[in-house]
Amino acid sequence: MRKWYTYILLLIAVIAEGQDVVVETNCPDVVRVGEQFALTWTVNASGGDLTAPSFTGFYKLMGPTTSYSSSTQIVNGKFSQQTSYSYTYYLQAMNEGRYVIAPAVIRVKNRDYRSDSIHIEVIKESSPVVPGQNANEQDNVVQDDQMPSSDLLVRLNVSRSDVYIGEHILATVRIYTRVDLGGLNEVRYPDFKGFYKEDLDTPPLTSLKRENINGVIYGTGTVQQFLLFPQVTGEITIDPVEITALIQQKVGQSDPFFGDFFSSYRNVPKAIASLPVRINVKPLPGARPADFSGIVGNVNMSASLNKDTIDVNDALNFKITLAGTGNLKLAGTPTLKLSPDIEVYDPKISDNITNSANGTTGQKVFEFVLIPRHYGEYIIPPVTYTFFNTSTRQYEQLRSGEFRFYARRVDEQAGGPAVYEGVSKEDVKYLGRDIRFIKSVPGSLVRQTDLLISKRYFYSIYGFALLLFLVILFIRREHVRRNADLVTVRNRKAGRVAVKRLREASRCIKTGHRDRFHEEILKALWGYLSDKLSIPVADLTRNRATDMLAEKGVDDEQINNLTSILERCEYARYAPDSSESEVADIYRMASYFIRNVENAL
Repeated sequence: MRKWYTYILLLIAVIAEGQDVVVETNCPDVVRVGEQFALTWTVNASGGDLTAPSFTGFYKLMGPTTSYSSSTQIVNGKFSQQTSYSYTYYLQAMNEGRYVIAPAVIRVKNRDYRSDSIHIEVIKESSPVVPGQNANEQDNVVQDDQMPSSDLLVRLNVSRSDVYIGEHILATVRIYTRVDLGGLNEVRYPDFKGFYKEDLDTPPLTSLKRENINGVIYGTGTVQQFLLFPQVTGEITIDPVEITALIQQKVGQSDPFFGDFFSSYRNVPKAIASLPVRINVKPLPGARPADFSGIVGNVNMSASLNKDTIDVNDALNFKITLAGTGNLKLAGTPTLKLSPDIEVYDPKISDNITNSANGTTGQKVFEFVLIPRHYGEYIIPPVTYTFFNTSTRQYEQLRSGEFRFYARRVDEQAGGPAVYEGVSKEDVKYLGRDIRFIKSVPGSLVRQTDLLISKRYFYSIYGFALLLFLVILFIRREHVRRNADLVTVRNRKAGRVAVKRLREASRCIKTGHRDRFHEEILKALWGYLSDKLSIPVADLTRNRATDMLAEKGVDDEQINNLTSILERCEYARYAPDSSESEVADIYRMASYFIRNVENAL
């Protein structure tokens, strides 16, 4: 086992030895005068010595501080190792200007590796200016009381605001902040009415980049990018983008010794919106050609025919390919001017189009299926296709070559081909077996004279069924009406429910469970009184029950009987010494009470 570990370590060392040494630099592109920042060089190899350049224009506060990280992975028998050494300097900007820090030199195993030069802009903080709006800009201006806070802004930036119809526009949603963000809670984009929209793949916003915006340093990031193709002319207004951002706010005061190290933060939502953007869409200049395809961009066309000789009624493919840049997804189908003896089907359209910040590129393919119905030589005239070139600002026509193919008879012998010059004067021929004649012989048909509707008993059965339906409907409606009032239903079924509980008490007598017998008797009596008198069990008391029975005309003998049963049962529950004769007497009195009250009410 120790031998295998040695081999694995040697293999990892060989892999690490064969890796290319790369030196990366990380530092802000723009800083303020007096701001302190970190400059880090990272190399993916160990055992190196760093020679730092001079930091002209900056004051070195501390450095270098080094850090090391290494990771090893073995996945499906494949070894990989990543090693990195970092050298960090802490600098302070002194004066305004643009500075270039020369490359650092790192010597690894007797070889020198250089980093890239570093360009840093040092600015003096000025009054906040809204990003994307110049001082002399007249469009998209709002009043002072409508101007959003300059600490957190969102803008919809467009690559151009004056375009031709169909010409692409790159729209970028960017966020500008001078506060700490905890994330974006909700983003609502406009509907881009008047545009055909394509979403571009945009990396998730995980970090912000420092930028100098009109003399103010903002943390900026791209939220989403779109490609817009205007479909109507005139001035189109794009509605604002609305974002709910989460701003990190410190809770409580800073510690006098540790500062903000142990401070806690909370995310506070804040709604921001961009300014409306106006786009001027111009119509295409000049007269539009008849074969204009709708493409605005720069494309080329190629055509091909897969066969030059086929049998009559066989199919061949005629393919037209458009490739280039522009709104290819909106490209129209080329027009073919073919002989009437060539049957043509709607083309199969496929595309391989890629969207990027520079526009749409790729190709679109139209595949036509052509079937000649008569023999002879056929000519496919050149196909013309016109597009508007955005570079030359004029229409350009594409033209394919001329194609010929020969359709031969199935039984045709060797001989010279006949040139097709028009519609054939031949009689109509039976080309296949896909069409059949209508059968002219009717076959054996029987005339039906004895119908059920002509029988007398049909109307009797119909009338009886109708009457039965009305009776069932009446009974059903009456049943629903009676069961709709739950109080009445409980009152009507109170006696049957009480009898069921008395049967359960009788079973307790037979099995010798006298303590449970008294409990079942009480349930039967209280449940019966609750249903019969329409009083909830929670509100039912002995005095209220006796008063309600007296009001409904129950004689005093039955009321006294009820009181006696309740007292004896409650006493027996806490002093269970009842004899068998006493239990039978209680059961008899309860049955007698329920039967008499049921008759009285």
